[in-house]
Formats: sequence, C-alpha cells, structure tokens
Amino acid sequence: MIDALLVLFGVLGALSRYSLSLIIHVPYHFPLATLIINLLGCFILAFVTRFLIWIPRVSPKLVAVFGTGFVGSFTTFSTFSLESFALIQSNHYLEAAIYLLLSGFGGLAASALGFRLSKILLIKQRRRLRHAD
Repeated sequence: MIDALLVLFGVLGALSRYSLSLIIHVPYHFPLATLIINLLGCFILAFVTRFLIWIPRVSPKLVAVFGTGFVGSFTTFSTFSLESFALIQSNHYLEAAIYLLLSGFGGLAASALGFRLSKILLIKQRRRLRHAD
C-alpha cells in the first residue's frame, strides 16, 4: 500500500512540476520556474510534514511518503544545478549569483514560513478542540 502511494505521489508531484513550469515560462534566460517550484516545495514540505505529523490518525510513514513522493518529484536539485551551471557558462554571472542566493536563502525562508504557519494553524486547531469540549 505504501509503495503504491509513493508512486502515486511521485506521479502527482512530477505532473504538478511540469504543469507549473509550463505556466511560469519566462522568455529570457533566468530560470524563474525552477526557482518558484523549488521555493514552493520547501514551503510545502515544511508545512505539510509539520502539520500532518501532529494529527494522530496520520501515519508517519504516510507523511514520509508524501515528502519523498510528491515533494521529491516536484522539486529538483539537479535542474537547479544544471541551470546554475548554464548561467555561469554563458557568462550571466549576476543572474547566476541571484539565482543561487535566492534558491538557498529563499528555500530556508520558505521552509521557516511553512513551519511557522503550520504551528499557528495547529495552535488554532487545539484551541478550537478545547472549546468544543
């Protein structure tokens, strides 16, 4: 069952990535689509794993399958590396530096935002449950 979910989440992540890359297509050489997809992936992974791990009915294995399957196939380090190298090879040093910095620090910021937002929602959920008793 878990293997089938891993495959399903992997397919959904890859299709989502491809679809977004078609929507975000930019006519110039800056890899905006990959940057947005990877930052969104950082946010999603932090938010969803933090949120789901605190729901008693959700298996930690399912959370790991979501992270590995969906987010793992949605984001891509290899494309980021190749696009960075291509910018450097084509003498677009400023764009390469911006891309590298935005990817690194932006990924950390997106993860922190996802983590904090899930914490806020969890606190609100717990308060709601206490008031319902």
